[in-house]
Amino acid sequence: MTDSLFPKILVPVDFSACSEEAFRVAVHLARGFQSELVLLHVVDTKNLGVLNTLGLALPSEEKAQLKRLRHHARLLARRLVTSGAVKGLTIKRFIAEGAPFAEIARFVRSEKINLVVIGSYGGAYGGVDKIFFGSTAEKVVRTAGCPVLTVPLMARPVKSSGGAGSKGATR
Repeated sequence: MTDSLFPKILVPVDFSACSEEAFRVAVHLARGFQSELVLLHVVDTKNLGVLNTLGLALPSEEKAQLKRLRHHARLLARRLVTSGAVKGLTIKRFIAEGAPFAEIARFVRSEKINLVVIGSYGGAYGGVDKIFFGSTAEKVVRTAGCPVLTVPLMARPVKSSGGAGSKGATR
């Protein structure tokens, strides 16, 4: 694998449709470049703090909340890495806690990642906080220190049933 242009490809996922599209692209790239694929999910602890501050979650239950979130992330990550599309690839999966963009950037440096493939909504979604602070993907592009491929969520072709006029239909 050392002769590959990108020996280690990181795909950070939040298990949204957008990050699953990025995972699909990362799998294709890993196969083409004969790369190791690394899946990372970051449990956003800032959001837990906000819920606690708003009284929607009890601070005394934070450890239990984190445990549930990590368990749920492990189940969803297992679903991705055991799908038929990844057969034959070397895949590692990790779960971290903290601010997603900061943990991704830290992980890139510590694991010597060569390429990050991350989902991006392409500015189609987001509120005032995105206008002022940017998206996670944008922050990763600025801080990763390696090439970053942002993958937008796009309509994908639907397999036709062979009916008239169905060629090239999209969802």
